Amino acid sequence: MTSKSSRETQEQLDALKDKFDAMGQNLDHQLEGFVHSKPVNYWDYIQVDALLSLQNQRTLLPDEMVFIMYHQINELLFKMILWEIEQVAYEPELTTELFSEKLNRISRYFDMLTSSFTIMREGMNMEQYLKFRRTLSPASGFQSAQYRFVEFGSTELLNLIDARFRKDFAQEDETDPLYYDKAVEHLYWQAAGKDFQTGDKSYTLKAFELKYKEDFIRFLKRYKTLNLWARFKTLPLSDQKDATLLAAMRHYDYTVNITWVMSHYHTALHYLNQGKEPLEATGGSDWVKYMHPKYQKRIFFPDLWSEQERAEWGQNI
Repeated sequence: MTSKSSRETQEQLDALKDKFDAMGQNLDHQLEGFVHSKPVNYWDYIQVDALLSLQNQRTLLPDEMVFIMYHQINELLFKMILWEIEQVAYEPELTTELFSEKLNRISRYFDMLTSSFTIMREGMNMEQYLKFRRTLSPASGFQSAQYRFVEFGSTELLNLIDARFRKDFAQEDETDPLYYDKAVEHLYWQAAGKDFQTGDKSYTLKAFELKYKEDFIRFLKRYKTLNLWARFKTLPLSDQKDATLLAAMRHYDYTVNITWVMSHYHTALHYLNQGKEPLEATGGSDWVKYMHPKYQKRIFFPDLWSEQERAEWGQNI
């Protein structure tokens, strides 16, 4: 008589055989490999030693370590967000349930980012910060490429064009081979490192584009029809009226472009507003007009907001 455990073991072996047969692999060879493999440990799986070796200070000031680790955690969260966006982008049978679930996950990650600014605001000594920040120039937080990918993956390109040029850029020919080059030149965050009167760029912006501009253009082309806003528009009209999905999209839009941005803004203001005029950011940017949503009116899903809501975006914060 075959025991229950024997039957379950055989079922697992059959499932493994089907799996490896589909891959063109020999199950016996795979099982032999399992015999010789070592057990996994937490520290190996999470790569703890490697992770904890990535914090390298430029000064001897203790709170610089807080600053470094905090920003590294942000980048890990951005990677988690991009992971969720990618799943929506490439889901062949997108449903309102899945879409809503992914958006709510992303919003929770941004909720973490928002609440975490108390670490920056309350968790660093002011005197230490104002000293070590001088060693960071010309690096700037706007050089986070992952955050740019999050924006590109969330909405149509036009919604990320500098508000001053958005209307004119809407007339640009998308078949123009230089269309995406022109677009990058007019993205809202160019305001953090470009004099639009002279066209001169700061070193910070030049270095950022030298490293990432080609990656940005490739991503923008690929996500033209895969970004969250574009995927929403591919849903049946009945699904586009789903109350749960609409609430999730509005919540995500507001969380990213108002709540999180303003938490960042007030933290920067806490450290940099040391006189009548705010101090320059480390990259030399006009960070007030770059960050505050009332100037750029970044809205991922504009059609989901009323005309009055769009007009008042970021005004009463």
